[in-house]
Amino acid sequence: MRDAPTSAGKQEIRIGMPEEAQEMSVCVELQQRIWGYAPIDTVPDQIFIVAKKTGGQVMTAYHGDTPVGFTLAFAAMREGLGYLHSHMVGVVEEYQNRGVGRLLKLAQREDALRRGIGLIEWTFDPLQLKNAHFNIERLGAIVRRYLPNLYGRTSSPLHAGLPTDRLVAEWWVRSQQVAEVLGGRVRPMARDCERIRIPAGIRAICRDEPLSAEKIQTKVREQFLANIANGRAAVGFEFNEEQGTYLLEPYED
Repeated sequence: MRDAPTSAGKQEIRIGMPEEAQEMSVCVELQQRIWGYAPIDTVPDQIFIVAKKTGGQVMTAYHGDTPVGFTLAFAAMREGLGYLHSHMVGVVEEYQNRGVGRLLKLAQREDALRRGIGLIEWTFDPLQLKNAHFNIERLGAIVRRYLPNLYGRTSSPLHAGLPTDRLVAEWWVRSQQVAEVLGGRVRPMARDCERIRIPAGIRAICRDEPLSAEKIQTKVREQFLANIANGRAAVGFEFNEEQGTYLLEPYED
C-alpha cells in the first residue's frame, strides 16, 4: 500500500492507497462496522479493485496497524466532463469527530489535483446535519441536485427505514471558493438567501418517530426541489442546538 500525498498534518493517522486485492478487503469489514450493513448491502472487494483499476480512488485510514476509515470513488463522466464520484467515505465510530474524515477528503482532493481532475461529487443524506455542515462549511462543496430515494429502502439502521433521499455535493477542488474555505475563510451569505430548516434532533426522531421523520423528509424534499428548480444552490449551512439550516442562493456556473 502506498501512502497518498496529503498535507493535512495528522501524523498519527496514516492515509494509504491500497494496490492489492488483499489490502482492499479491509474496506468490506469497515462497512459492516461503520454502518451495520447486511451482506446483501455491502460493497464487495471486487468493486474496490475495479474502481482502482479504472481511474477511481480507494483510500484507507490507519491508526498504527488498525484500519479506522476508507474511501471509494469511481471514475465518472457527464456531458463530456470527467470527474470522480466519491461513493463512500466511512470512519469507525470511535474515531469520528477526530478529523479522520477530513484527512480522507483532503487526500482525495490532492490526488485529484495531481491527476488534473477538477471535480469530485458525492451524495449525502439531507437529514444528516453534521455531514451537511462538514460538506458545505468545512470543505466548500455546493449542492444543486436532489435525488429522491436514490438507493431504495435499505437494511442499514442508519437509514431508519426511510427513503434514501440524497443531495449531490459538488466539490470543485481547483476553485477559489474551496481554497478559501479550506483556509478558514467564512463565506458571506446574500441577504435574500432561502432557508431550509431541520430540527437538530432529527436522528432521534428518525429512530423513535418514523412517521414524523418521513413527514419532515417529505417537506425537505419539496423545499429543495422547488428551490433548485428556481436556480438556487445550497452554498452555506448553519448549525446550532435547535436546528440545522441549509442556505440557498441564486447560482450560476
